[in-house]
This record gives sequence, C-alpha cells and structure tokens, in this order.
Amino acid sequence: MQNQVSDKNSNQKPDNSWIAELGRTVVLSIVLALGIRTFVAEARWIPSGSMEPTLHGTQNQWEADKIIVDKLKYKFAKPQRGDIVVFSPTDELKKEQYQDAFIKRVIGLPGETVELRDGKVYINSKPLDEENYLSSNQRTVVDVCTSGQQPAFLSAPQTIPPNSYLVLGDNRNSSYDSRCWGVVPRDNIIGRAVLRFWPLNHVGGIDKSPLYP
Repeated sequence: MQNQVSDKNSNQKPDNSWIAELGRTVVLSIVLALGIRTFVAEARWIPSGSMEPTLHGTQNQWEADKIIVDKLKYKFAKPQRGDIVVFSPTDELKKEQYQDAFIKRVIGLPGETVELRDGKVYINSKPLDEENYLSSNQRTVVDVCTSGQQPAFLSAPQTIPPNSYLVLGDNRNSSYDSRCWGVVPRDNIIGRAVLRFWPLNHVGGIDKSPLYP
C-alpha cells in the first residue's frame, strides 16, 4: 500500500504572518534608530587634524577617530569650558560656503572677555590653563587666519555675546576656529563629543573629566 499524503490543509493559504511581523520590526527599528540619532546621540568621524592630538582626523574615515556625540545634555545644561562640541556652520562660515559640521573645544563662555597675549589665551585678563589638552609647541595666535573676515576676530579682545561660545581647535597651529570667524550661537551646537569608539585600541572617554571643575 502506498503511503498517502494528507490533503487536509491543501486549501489553506500559507501562514505569512511572520513576514508581516518582521516588516513591522524592521520599520520600528528604523524609526527608533532615526529618533535616537535625531534627539539622543549620533556617531561621527573626524575629517581633519584640527583637534590633534586629542582626536585624530583624516579624510580617510577608516583611519580617523570615530566618536559618539551626546545630543541630549545641552537640552538641560549649558556648554562648559573644555567641552568638545560639534556644531553647524555659523552665518560667517556659511558665507564662505561651509556646509559640514565643525568640531572644536569650548574656550570662552557668554559674557567673558577673551584676548590673546604672547601666544596664550586670557579670560577676563587671566591666563587660561590649557596644559591638559594642548601640546607644548602650540601657540594661540591669529596668524593662522589667512581667509575669512579681516582683521581676524581675535585680533583684539572680544566680549562674548549672550548664548554664544568661543571655540578653538586643540591643534592651534592648524585650526580654522573662533580666532578667525567669531563665536558660535548656542542654537548651532549639535552636541558634545563624549566617547571614542574607533580605533578599537583607543575606545573610551575622550578627555580627563572635568578639565575645569
């Protein structure tokens, strides 16, 4: 006797509910990922050497440091001196056709008077201690400001307006920053760089915290 194959379910449609569930899961994952990137945190890589030696930057993103930017903190707190921030181009930078985000360190806070003397930064007439992140050969001067507005912004002492910040790169010899084009409005600040996740042998926090208790 031949084995018979039951045709009990031959008229039923295949159960494709798992496909619909998978689709919902994928869509939800995308929505959550986009929400996290928009409101909480996002990954970025460093395209230039303006933050050396703190962050290694190069046009080859696989050789550059990759970081996590906290986009939530500044919803509840103000940027602090020493924070490394990512920000969208200011109006002055847009005039020079810059479109990509910048990354620099907050040096001057709203209401403070910042000036440069003998290659050093002075805040309200007092020298700023920057030994935790500047190499010994770095001098903070406006000689690097060969483009943009002239004279350079910090050619003379400047008092920072409300809700604005003066930012500088750690590689002062090769950084296009507030010395040249001015301050960053708080609304332009995307978030704070808090963690390096690439290369793997340098995973962890970026700075010794806090730099300025």
